[in-house]
Amino acid sequence: MARKTGSHSQITGPKIREQAQQLFARHGFAAVSMRQIAAAVGVQAGALYLYTPDKEALLFDLLKTHMDELLAAWAAQPRGTGPMAALEAFVRFHIGFNLSRADAVFLSYMELRNLGPENFAMIESQRRAYENELEDILKAGQQTGAFLIPDTKLATMAIIAMLTGVTTWFREGGRLSRPMVEDIYWDMVRKAVGA
Repeated sequence: MARKTGSHSQITGPKIREQAQQLFARHGFAAVSMRQIAAAVGVQAGALYLYTPDKEALLFDLLKTHMDELLAAWAAQPRGTGPMAALEAFVRFHIGFNLSRADAVFLSYMELRNLGPENFAMIESQRRAYENELEDILKAGQQTGAFLIPDTKLATMAIIAMLTGVTTWFREGGRLSRPMVEDIYWDMVRKAVGA
């Protein structure tokens, strides 16, 4: 069979990832077959195996790419001076980065359980590294007296859960703009840490 026009790794690989992410987010990892992904991309099912060894490897690649991009973007983010400025930077960054990646965020939280132990451990390690960034900010604020929080780990989990939740309800063109959402959430987080 002749190769489809435009069917090469620079086009097909990203299309496979894009379609898999959308299908996994809409229907759940377990419910989506490699045949469905292939049909959505417009290739034969066997062609998928030129790009990924199996469905779990594809999911792992999606989750790892999301975490790699998140950690790299946060590392490049200006944070201002002091814990208050750093916390505000984190809040605004987390919302801004994730709003345009709702499917990736959903997969990161809902489909992690479908990874084997080694892949699971790698993604969990990246998640912990990101959570530690926020906890370090909270610890610094706690030590200077800028934040009044009894447990920085619990506060870290609560803040990340609250900020991540925005991706489930926010819609462009809705009642609140992105900057308004960031402002409101920053105010809520600031009050939550007793600043």
